[in-house]
Amino acid sequence: MALVKVIKNKAYSKRFQVKKRRRRTGKTDYYARKRLVTQDKRKYDAPKYRLVVRLTSKDIIAQVAAARIVGDEMIAVAYSHELPRYGIKLGLTNYAAAYATGLLLARRTLKKLGLDETYVGKEEADGEMFEIEEDNERRPFSAVLDVGIGRTTTGSKIFAVMKGAIDGGIRVPHNEKRFPAYSKDDGFDPEELRKRILGIHVQEYMEYLVEEDDEKYKQQFARYIAEGIEPDSIEELYKTAHEKIRENPDFVKKPKKEFDGPSPYKQPKISREQRQQNVREKLARLMAEAEEGDDE
Repeated sequence: MALVKVIKNKAYSKRFQVKKRRRRTGKTDYYARKRLVTQDKRKYDAPKYRLVVRLTSKDIIAQVAAARIVGDEMIAVAYSHELPRYGIKLGLTNYAAAYATGLLLARRTLKKLGLDETYVGKEEADGEMFEIEEDNERRPFSAVLDVGIGRTTTGSKIFAVMKGAIDGGIRVPHNEKRFPAYSKDDGFDPEELRKRILGIHVQEYMEYLVEEDDEKYKQQFARYIAEGIEPDSIEELYKTAHEKIRENPDFVKKPKKEFDGPSPYKQPKISREQRQQNVREKLARLMAEAEEGDDE
């Protein structure tokens, strides 16, 4: 088929329809979103829940959302910056922190819905595949993974959040092909996933640097040293954090700051006459300083 040149004349321009704002800014993949939020008509007004995962340079965001006409409704939210409450003070964007954030979201969601005792999930993080079995009274809470515009590469932290949510008791359709160290030839290695979940890969790197380059270790892990975190305590730190998350997954609101007056850095507006007066005063001050300099 021959190529046809697009003539962008007046007729083309007046009929041109711009794409949605969030598509133009590259924030939303509407092709994927349409399929994520579309519900079977036989289910009427039953919401279709999504496990939303977003990674930033300083934080990991996990949400359980349902699409409504007015916009997405958030059922529960968890952030990796909440993890210091549970003993994880550093490395808030690594693989182990992503898993802990997913676990926190799952336990928080199920507690809100009254399912936390019925579906406890997988209490030991051993990296094995886990499927939630249905209870006779209530079905497990189900959600589909929403990665946004994130890259779904093998070993991505997006799937660490998903694994944490699954082990926490939320049913998410998945398989093992995107977990770390998976290959077509060797298949899935649960031990490799366990190392990532419990931060053992960080521990091994710390031990390697201690032996090979102590100066680099002190530079790269200076904050760990300041907090008194030794390489051999990493695994126990994450195990303890998982236990604490299960004990109390509740969200804690920050205390509201009391208003103590306007900011001293914000300059109030002044009238034109006042600005002119300020200029005159400044000129007079500069002239006086110049005269003093001449006298000296």
